[in-house]
Amino acid sequence: MNDFPVDFQTVAKGGDQLKPLSSSDLMRNFAWAKLQADPTLVDQVSSMGFTGFKLKIPPVPSGGTYVLGAVDGGLTWIATEECP
Repeated sequence: MNDFPVDFQTVAKGGDQLKPLSSSDLMRNFAWAKLQADPTLVDQVSSMGFTGFKLKIPPVPSGGTYVLGAVDGGLTWIATEECP
């Protein structure tokens, strides 16, 4: 099911070569394709006039091997052994 704001498949199948795909429509689709996550884990951001969402991920540690996990309800990097 395609429920993006602009269905480019339909636009392309229309066969109207005089009406190119709109970059504004493309950007609207990118902004719409936002991350679906718990609201406490995302920040609302805007870029080029479009609203989107950014996942709140703690800074990646500079050394070692880590996995991103949940501890006591929050995201954190957990130290682990390197896999060969």
